[in-house]
Amino acid sequence: MDLRLKSLCHSYGQTEVLRGIDLDICSGEIVCIIGPSGCGKSTLLRLIGGLEQPTSGTVLQIGEPPADSLNPLTYIFQDFALLPWRTAQGNVSLVLEDHKLSAADKAAIIDDVLARTRLSDFRAALPKQLSGGMKQRVAIARALAVRPAVMLMDEPLSALDSQTRELLMDDLIDLWSRERFTACYVTHNLAEAVRLGHRIVVLSRRPGIIRQIVEIHMPLAERINHLGELETQQRQLWEMMREEAMAADMELADV
Repeated sequence: MDLRLKSLCHSYGQTEVLRGIDLDICSGEIVCIIGPSGCGKSTLLRLIGGLEQPTSGTVLQIGEPPADSLNPLTYIFQDFALLPWRTAQGNVSLVLEDHKLSAADKAAIIDDVLARTRLSDFRAALPKQLSGGMKQRVAIARALAVRPAVMLMDEPLSALDSQTRELLMDDLIDLWSRERFTACYVTHNLAEAVRLGHRIVVLSRRPGIIRQIVEIHMPLAERINHLGELETQQRQLWEMMREEAMAADMELADV
C-alpha cells in the first residue's frame, strides 16, 4: 500500500502550519521528514495517521494493505507510550486485544515480534526494568504486532542517548533489510535521516512547504561503511536548512 498526499494544508486558528504538501510514500521505503523547529513535521504525521483532519487537501491510501494487516497505519512515539504496569509481552498484547484472534494466534504473533526485536528473553520485564533502548524495542514490537502497511515514526530515537540511538538505528536497518517495511519517519536529527532514509523531505519554516526531496541511493546496510559520504550529505542538508532554522528559533523564542 502506498500513501499519496495531495495539496495538504493545515492551520491552527490563524496560524498556517502546512501549505500545499504533495508527496508519495511508496511501499517498502523509509521517507524521513526534516525541517526547522515548528515547521509542522509532527502535524504532518498526525494528518497522515488520521489523528487530525487537514484544513484542505487529502491523504489517499493507494492499493490494499497486506492481507494479514490488523491496522494499516500505526504509530511509534518518542516517549515509548508503554503502560508501566504491563510487562513487555503485556504491552505488545494490548494492541491485539480488540481483534478477533484466537489465543493461539495472539501468542504466535507476540512470540514472533518479540523474537524479531530481540526481546524474547525480556518478555516478563516491566518497563521500569528496561533501558531506554529496550523500551523503544517494545514499542517497535507492539507496532509490528498489528502488521501495519505503514509505520508512522515520530522522533522515535530522540529520547535516547547517542550510543543507544546508534544501536537502534542498526536494529531498524537490520529489520528493514529482512522485512522491507514502509515508514514515514519524522526527525530533527540529520544523522538519523541520512542513515535511515531512502528519501529525505526537507520542509521550510512555518508554514511548512516542501523545499526539496533528497534521494539517497546507497543501500541501507552499506551506509555504516560510508560515514564520510553520509556526513557530507548531512552538512549539505544543514546548509539548506541553516538560515530558516535560525529564523524559526527566533520565532519560537518570541512566542
